[in-house]
Amino acid sequence: MSTVHHIAVIPGDGIGTEVVSEGVKSLNTLSEISGNLRFEFEYFPWGSEYCLQNGKMMPQDGIEALKNFDAIYLGAVGDPRLPDDVTLHGLLLPIKFGFDLYVGLRPVFLFPGVECPLAGISESEIDIVVVRENTEGEYSNVGGMVGIEDRELAIQSALFTRKGIERIITFAFEYAREKKRTKVTSITKSNAQRYGMVLWDKIFKEVSSRYPDIRTESKLIDAACMDVVRNPKGYDVIVASNLFADILSDVTASVTGGMGLAPGASFNPKDKTYPGFFDPVHGSAPDIAGKGLANPIAAILTARMMLDYLGEREAANLLYQAVKKNLAEKKVRTMDIGGRSKTNEVGDDIVRILKSY
Repeated sequence: MSTVHHIAVIPGDGIGTEVVSEGVKSLNTLSEISGNLRFEFEYFPWGSEYCLQNGKMMPQDGIEALKNFDAIYLGAVGDPRLPDDVTLHGLLLPIKFGFDLYVGLRPVFLFPGVECPLAGISESEIDIVVVRENTEGEYSNVGGMVGIEDRELAIQSALFTRKGIERIITFAFEYAREKKRTKVTSITKSNAQRYGMVLWDKIFKEVSSRYPDIRTESKLIDAACMDVVRNPKGYDVIVASNLFADILSDVTASVTGGMGLAPGASFNPKDKTYPGFFDPVHGSAPDIAGKGLANPIAAILTARMMLDYLGEREAANLLYQAVKKNLAEKKVRTMDIGGRSKTNEVGDDIVRILKSY
């Protein structure tokens, strides 16, 4: 009997449409070779172009339209014709906040066949998972602007609750234990942000005391950004607030092949009433959109994370192994990692490898 997964696809802007197509291609191939796995995709034309025509990134009932899907698969959002805060607060954050998808998971791994820009780092030596708090912190949109000209004033507040902090830190430790990882590093800026970040530090100590088998470390964000480049092998699981994890996931991606290899997932591990949300870490890259230059691996690895979330572990592993083989062969790859292949050619090669299993 076939398992059918209903997926909402939002290609979005720029290269989003190109990379999502390759992810869907991989999923359809897995469906063909498995015989008992099926996907039903429904596409939503939301994003910057929709906003330019309708004044909003998605319809008023957009969250309602998405709630009954098993997962949401997004390409990217962002367009130079719109301010970035419009695209972020108009689509991504309403979905994450609306469905309480408090875990943001962003793994980075130095795949065999990918050259690290750092000296003395060999293949597979960097294996870091950034755990991001998704639903509060610095992106809570608390504040406002008043006044004009030299009297203009902006207040931006970050929201931290005991519940929000405790559940994301607990997830990080539970994830580390489940995956047989040995260290969790907490990132804050509690020397300067003496309320929310001090509360974070306090709760991190409380939660870590329940996991004596896992080593812990606390670092300030500025020191961590320097250290993760200087000594990436010293990091395993990183847990941080919305802003700091966002920054660190970009930094860690930069030492493992770039944004074209960095997948992302947002979900609620305790409640799957609403769909998980899966989008690669990279942006819409309008400068290369439509040229076939975008690396689809991040989107394909994001599809692999979606499969894992849906309980399709075997299919997820097949897709992961196909990506590893593609990268190890060093034959079909996009320009960002030293190749000359087009976006669709990389997707076709992943399909070739999947069909060879």
